[in-house]
Amino acid sequence: MISLLISFTVLLVGYLIYSRVAEKIFAPDDRKTPAIAINDGVDCVPMKPWKAFLVQLLNIAGTGPIFGALMGAVFGPVVFLWIVFGSILGGAVHDYMSGMISSRHGGASIAELSGTYLGKVAKWVMRIFSVVLLVLCGTVFVTSPAGLLDKLTPDWMNGTFWAVVILAYYLLATLLPIDKLIGKLYPVFGVLLIVMAAAVIGGILFSGGKFTIPELSLQNLHPDGTPVWPYMFITVACGAVSGFHATQSPMIAKCIRSEKEGRKIFYGAMISESVIALVWAAAGVAFYGTTQLLNDALANGASNVVYEISTGVLGVFGGVLAVAGVVACPITSGDTAFRSARLILAEIFKLDQKSVKNRLLLTIPLLGVGGLLTWFAIVNDNGFQTIWRYFSWSNQTLAMIALWVSTAYLLKKGKYRFGSLLTAFPATFMTGVSVTYILMAKEGLQLNRTVSYLVGAAAAAALFAVYLAALIRRQRTFRGRSFLTNADQ
Repeated sequence: MISLLISFTVLLVGYLIYSRVAEKIFAPDDRKTPAIAINDGVDCVPMKPWKAFLVQLLNIAGTGPIFGALMGAVFGPVVFLWIVFGSILGGAVHDYMSGMISSRHGGASIAELSGTYLGKVAKWVMRIFSVVLLVLCGTVFVTSPAGLLDKLTPDWMNGTFWAVVILAYYLLATLLPIDKLIGKLYPVFGVLLIVMAAAVIGGILFSGGKFTIPELSLQNLHPDGTPVWPYMFITVACGAVSGFHATQSPMIAKCIRSEKEGRKIFYGAMISESVIALVWAAAGVAFYGTTQLLNDALANGASNVVYEISTGVLGVFGGVLAVAGVVACPITSGDTAFRSARLILAEIFKLDQKSVKNRLLLTIPLLGVGGLLTWFAIVNDNGFQTIWRYFSWSNQTLAMIALWVSTAYLLKKGKYRFGSLLTAFPATFMTGVSVTYILMAKEGLQLNRTVSYLVGAAAAAALFAVYLAALIRRQRTFRGRSFLTNADQ
């Protein structure tokens, strides 16, 4: 329990200190944000900071910080370290930079920003990659809540029934102006999500010794011997670093009223999500007692594990409250996943989204593909796990690219001394993780572990070398000059 409390404390201190470092490097100013400069009444709509924070939190806090944290807990308490430091140094920086850079480009998507700072090839790669990720993400966030609702309702309301209901909701949430449905529902769901997390950890901590949270250990406790590197870093995903957030932050970048609100909204929401991930990682091992028993339970589905923990810790009433929060959590990311995909396609085809017809033209095919993938996940025993593995890897790979985009932005804006290391460091780390994983994983090339480690390290080193070369060039360019003024940035 002491390790968990220390982890919460470090997250708080990290927010108070490191978020200000990120803010100082980016240097927000008083220029008009897209919500003020564009204000189209559909996607660019001013929101109060507290509401923007809750919408951002629910956008990013889907099944990832719950299911991912539970699966990451199978490696043991070492997962606490990744959630805490991955979030402070990587995930929260990633989210803040993605949102703030987007705000300075009229709310542009990560795909468009990739084209601006990494070139046309990168733009098209990211356009395709982002849309695929978002559809996979939306599918994950249909099947998981549908499975949970199936457990709480009569037999005729099965997983298929709830999948159809959720997809129908996604249609409305993707089409309607952001302040009409999402802006009104998310604050309510946000309170539910926070109460749910507090209830679960409270039930664990005050169980009278029934549940024991293990203390921090660097030992790999995975019962199958699966190596921590890179599997744990891919598995936890949204609880520490997540490329999905780079697709969501531009959505709220269209709604913030001032750049100076960005630190609390973007960086703060990621830290809050990591608190949720810590709660579920701790609850998983504490409830089942060993990583072996947790792993065995996960074999029957992550939804089942959430249900067992919630009811086992809080009883029937508290369990329903907790599961309701877990249902709201993924649904409020799935809808914005499809909404983000619509916005990226709109950028590609240059379709004005004020028109309902144009929104329908993009939304119907997206939800059609999502429906087919949902059917695949329901009718196949391992369908969800298969989609999750591909989602997790593509998610972390997108995070890697988004961090390199942020690094290129900082270099271009004259932050060549130490500022660009803010994003270059986590970008290099995530390069090693993503490359190593796809080389050795069974859904990848299945290469020898040693070879995968060496190639992954070489790929990370190579990109860092490219960064250093670019840094030196930029330093020469700016030598003898002062940094660009805010007006030039």
